[in-house]
Amino acid sequence: MAQKIHIVLEDDLDGSEASETVTFGLDGTTYEIDLTDEHATELREALAPYVGHARKVSGSARRGRKASAGAATNGSAGSADGGPSAKEIREWARSNGYEVPDRGRVSAEVREAFDAAN
Repeated sequence: MAQKIHIVLEDDLDGSEASETVTFGLDGTTYEIDLTDEHATELREALAPYVGHARKVSGSARRGRKASAGAATNGSAGSADGGPSAKEIREWARSNGYEVPDRGRVSAEVREAFDAAN
């Protein structure tokens, strides 16, 4: 005897029939929510300003990590994970004609050039 199974998604906000499951992540946790087209659009529009300024993480899931207070304040030669510090990379970049900010993230392009040279 053959069986046919129908899966009906229910909008997790209002209980109406949902049209899709939306997956998103926040603070290292991945969430799924079943939504109507209207609610899915609202969610995407609400997140758009943040997504537009965020970095995409690919590969294995990465959890937010913070350098230990000692690594951040003791002037150690490397970063908390044992790699080169941002200060080292900035000094190398400036001496090799790259423009880098005094503070904040060092671009992936500069880091890749540093890695290739060292």
